[in-house]
Amino acid sequence: MSSYENKLSRRAFGGAVGVTAAATAVGLGATPAAAAEPPGAGSAAPLERPFQAARGRRSRRPNILFILGDDLGWADLSSYASPHIKTPNLDRLARRGVRFTDAYAGSATCSPTRFSLYTGRYPGRTAGGLAEPIADRSAGLDPRHPTLASLLKEAGYATALIGKWHAGHLPRHSPTRSGWDEFFGNFGGALEYYSKLGPGGEYDLYEGDAEHKDLRYYTRILTERASEYVSRDHRGRPWLLNLNFTTPHWPWIAEGDTRESAEIVRRIEAGDARALWHQDGGSVEKYKEMVEDLDRSVGEVLKALRRSGQEEDTLVVFSSDNGGERFSYNWPLSGSKASLQEGGIRVPNIASWPARLDGGQVSHVPLFSPDWTATLLELAGTRPHRAYPLDGVSLAGYLLRGEEPARRDLFWRVRGERALRRGDWKYYRGRAGRDQLFNLAGDVREQADRAALEPARLAELRAAWERTDAGLLPYPA
Repeated sequence: MSSYENKLSRRAFGGAVGVTAAATAVGLGATPAAAAEPPGAGSAAPLERPFQAARGRRSRRPNILFILGDDLGWADLSSYASPHIKTPNLDRLARRGVRFTDAYAGSATCSPTRFSLYTGRYPGRTAGGLAEPIADRSAGLDPRHPTLASLLKEAGYATALIGKWHAGHLPRHSPTRSGWDEFFGNFGGALEYYSKLGPGGEYDLYEGDAEHKDLRYYTRILTERASEYVSRDHRGRPWLLNLNFTTPHWPWIAEGDTRESAEIVRRIEAGDARALWHQDGGSVEKYKEMVEDLDRSVGEVLKALRRSGQEEDTLVVFSSDNGGERFSYNWPLSGSKASLQEGGIRVPNIASWPARLDGGQVSHVPLFSPDWTATLLELAGTRPHRAYPLDGVSLAGYLLRGEEPARRDLFWRVRGERALRRGDWKYYRGRAGRDQLFNLAGDVREQADRAALEPARLAELRAAWERTDAGLLPYPA
């Protein structure tokens, strides 16, 4: 165990309390143990132990199944202390692997985070990443830019993206132009779950670059497609599947809500450009229904993977693209999607690889989306393109060899906000324009501003943020 992990593991994490009791706690340290037992198991949740690498194991290059939820909040899983949402399949995944408490998205909204994952770099490195998020057809990921998929493809991987792309539109931008062999899903940021209509009334379900007609509930379709992909005989080739669900992103429509679906479609077709925002709909109960459906869907894909005989050699990573939105449960974090407060960028993050990682573990090491890009490239035995250096740092040494986790800054920038995390300290400037400083070890809710008490530290972190920012593209006027 690294000294950094050992220091952090001294925070009481789990104890003998159950999920419901722990959800009332006000600090990060009281988060419950990963994953209650499956329904009917009749036993208390097993305690997590601090992460420790299982050194000395050998395995083939892993298949990679990277699953994204959409606008899923940090505490929306029962393994992250949700008092009312039950997610037994994701809890089981955590029980078979490692749950990360201090994991972050690469940005605070959908498309910039996807840019950071696809490229392993800050969104501000590319013109398309400056849109927060992409809302029209003028921006996208340059097909000439190396991606996780293109680099893995060169290393012999089969590659596929199923679900929400949100990194540009046809004819210039597409997963199949950026390294994925196969694409099935939607190009835009949101769609109505049955009709597949986007905000402007455009149909947005594609196979490759061609429209694909299927008016069933979208999450079912993606689950079916992903289950088929992981069940295939890939003839000995390792594979990468980016499985990007739109659940639980608005509109707040669960399977069977056909009347609500029809009303939103009517409004879209009448020219209501904000119909998909569904600001007059949804509820905590409906959100719960959608998240639990996401959990069942992940469970179906993992069951297909298990039946295929590939589970042992497949690294499964589950995360969210940013913090939660209107009906999300983010306690004790402040802020939500679009904010660089913890609630806007801290996300649930689970990794399972039975061949190399022991289960039932928890890690408090800070990480963010581009780190996974760097990690996956290393595990696949390949490297980033020399002309496009990564901003992420590989976790492979930490996860597999017990090395000290990298000590570096985590940096974020969105219009009107800035943030940088160094160790337990976070520098934050919100839209009010005031520099603030928080110690997340004892104040994860970001309420005790230490700026006046620690002016030197504040100045140091602000200068570090500004040095990184100076190397990024400026926002267009």
